[in-house]
Amino acid sequence: MAKVLEKKKAENVVLIDIRSKTIVADYFVICSANSDTHAKALIEAVEERLKRNESGPVAIEGGGPLRWSLIDCGDVIVHILSPEAREYYNLEELWVD
Repeated sequence: MAKVLEKKKAENVVLIDIRSKTIVADYFVICSANSDTHAKALIEAVEERLKRNESGPVAIEGGGPLRWSLIDCGDVIVHILSPEAREYYNLEELWVD
């Protein structure tokens, strides 16, 4: 997922291994989008990749005016945030040792 997002010009893509911290997922992929249109393109790219792998997202939350969108891919959870929301919520700090 990180590579898919990077190809679509997501900003500051980070992959965090959370296996030792929670059973919710194995990895978080966190990135920033610079507009609502960019966020929508990133969501669509992730959905397309999942379809090619003959699976689909378990759930997608957000996707409206950009602040924070979450795509639950099962073992991987993708977070697409505006730069302001990313700075405010600081997920990397919460989940990285």
